[in-house]
Amino acid sequence: MNTLRLCEQLASALQDRSWMMVTAESCTGGMIAARCTDLSGSSNWFERGFVTYSNAAKSELIGVPAALIEQHGAVSEPVARAMASGALLHAHAQVSVAVTGIAGPTGGSADKPVGTVWFAWCVGDLVSSEKCVFAGDRGAVREATVQHALQGLLKRLA
Repeated sequence: MNTLRLCEQLASALQDRSWMMVTAESCTGGMIAARCTDLSGSSNWFERGFVTYSNAAKSELIGVPAALIEQHGAVSEPVARAMASGALLHAHAQVSVAVTGIAGPTGGSADKPVGTVWFAWCVGDLVSSEKCVFAGDRGAVREATVQHALQGLLKRLA
């Protein structure tokens, strides 16, 4: 399903509940927020987006503990979960999605190859997370991340 259709479904699900969403993005650099706000009327359900590309931004803007990043690395489940929770704490929203990953072509390792992305979704007090490893170049990894992030949030709202 294309991202416009996903955003339309997400808009409907959020507006049915009178809920707002927030994003915390690293590897996508704001692409999720951009796709959401491509939709006219998105101010009714999209509250804000945090682009926390650097480790310092993750800590300063949404409260991810620097020690957590140091211990697990920026691309990790604990950091993704902290990003999702932190985004909600720093917004006027009921749901969040967070992504942190390695889009490439550089930056990968044996443990975390290029294409590794951690996702976290927060709906109220419930945080869930998932790791994916996407194939392709930087653009393909980022597009797949946007798609999966939106699908994951929609699934959690169903």
